Amino acid sequence: MTEPIQPPAMTAAAKAAYAIALPAGLLALVFWPAGSIAWRPGWVFIAVTVVGFSASAAWIARVNPIIYRARSRFQPGTQAWDLKLVTIILAAMVVSIPVASFDAGRAHWSNPPMWVTLVGYGLILVGIAGTAWAQAVNPFFEPGVRLQTERHQTVIDSGPYRFVRHPGYSNALLLFAGMPLALGSYWGLVPAGLAAALLILRTAWEDRLLQANLAGYADYAKRVRFRILPGIW
Repeated sequence: MTEPIQPPAMTAAAKAAYAIALPAGLLALVFWPAGSIAWRPGWVFIAVTVVGFSASAAWIARVNPIIYRARSRFQPGTQAWDLKLVTIILAAMVVSIPVASFDAGRAHWSNPPMWVTLVGYGLILVGIAGTAWAQAVNPFFEPGVRLQTERHQTVIDSGPYRFVRHPGYSNALLLFAGMPLALGSYWGLVPAGLAAALLILRTAWEDRLLQANLAGYADYAKRVRFRILPGIW
């Protein structure tokens, strides 16, 4: 058997671009719609998300560093339908942040009680932790749907994959719901809901592809019945 071919490492320039663009983009998405850089809930939101994702990234770098190569870009062979679907999902997810910031920071349409905001932060932190757990045990956790034949892809059934077949998506749904609520907005749930609905569709299509083409996945699907919601679907 040939050795698996792993994705190329990120260049130093790409790492620097990520390190600069992501925080800058988040600042713009939160504070520009809110109308003020002094909007305190925005800073709390940024602090929680940046610390949470940074801690997650540091842990994954120790236990499963290959994941950064796999997730740095869409790899060759990614399904064409998935590229289109992910574009819409990401756009809807991103839009939910400025919608929520405008609502909570400037328009004040929602005004939810504090406990709703705290629930939002709880969903974010659980979503970050759950996604990190899935990435820690799955070296094939890529941003696009494809058959990773050159990497000798196998079925992963440890960690959270013992409970649902797509735990990354389960936790993404928590993040989609948690971000608008943490910012103090109900209206941000509208684009987040669109992202969630399309992600559920993506789960079904990906699962169909894997059951038909990945050795052992059909048997795994019989053992682990639920795709993203234990006891439901």
